[in-house]
Amino acid sequence: MKFLVQLAILLAATFAVAQSPSSFMDQSSKPASQVKPPDLANVGIDQHLNQQVPLALEFKDETGKTVKLGDYFQSGRPVILNLVYYTCPMLCGEELAGEASALSMLKFTPGKEYEIVSVSFNPDETPKDAWQAQQTYVARINEHLDHKINGEGWHFLTGAQPNIKQLADAVGFHYRRDPQTKQFIHATAIMLVTPAGKLAQYYYGVEYSPKDIRLGLIEASRGNIGNVVDEVLLYCYHYDPKTGRYGAVVTNIMRLAGAATMLVLGGFIIVMFRRERPGSPTPRNALSRDGVADSHGSKKETGRA
Repeated sequence: MKFLVQLAILLAATFAVAQSPSSFMDQSSKPASQVKPPDLANVGIDQHLNQQVPLALEFKDETGKTVKLGDYFQSGRPVILNLVYYTCPMLCGEELAGEASALSMLKFTPGKEYEIVSVSFNPDETPKDAWQAQQTYVARINEHLDHKINGEGWHFLTGAQPNIKQLADAVGFHYRRDPQTKQFIHATAIMLVTPAGKLAQYYYGVEYSPKDIRLGLIEASRGNIGNVVDEVLLYCYHYDPKTGRYGAVVTNIMRLAGAATMLVLGGFIIVMFRRERPGSPTPRNALSRDGVADSHGSKKETGRA
């Protein structure tokens, strides 16, 4: 009997070891960090890089004037685009504030080197809501701008649901409205768009790197803005869509460092060569205390007083 009990225990232990831990768990169960809350289902932002933004869509600006999205692409400048809603109780305000703070640190001026277009995805909002948001965030961006703006360069739009949906689908912006609170569940990002209306880059979150945005604007402009130093930085840093940031390209940095080293060495050699001045021919025989050697090596006596 004792032998049978021990055998049963041994078989049970063997079976337990042979099974993977997931065998004792519900197959649908996952760690909490991997489970997406039901409220966030189908909410997020997909990158539609190099896709065309529908520029013919109509909205109303902060003054109530009907405009087309393409009106802000007529100047040949890159555009910073984001979808928000102005009466958002929390996240959108943080996004707009972070955007204004980052852009205020740039040497570029909205309306001169680039345009900013913020579009509300809440069809219930009005141009008055857009105007109030413009006053708030233009004041924020003016805190550090060298050239202050009065609203030109940063445009706040509202529109009808069909046009909002078409724009959101085009840029990969997925959101939903909570039927109980009437608030929107959404993610946050700003997008860089080329002067031709092609999506170039996405920056996620509510805080943005001024350096990344500057390089992104220069790259999106296809060289229409920026200087030589910016071109060098773009050679050394490339945009990574996975991180939404610029990262160093080690091989390019090494090439640039090697070229700089050769340039410095070449300059040093040239300077040292120019410092040498041709002098009188060096005599074949040195001066002696008693006389001077002639060209044939014979000694000439020096005169004495």
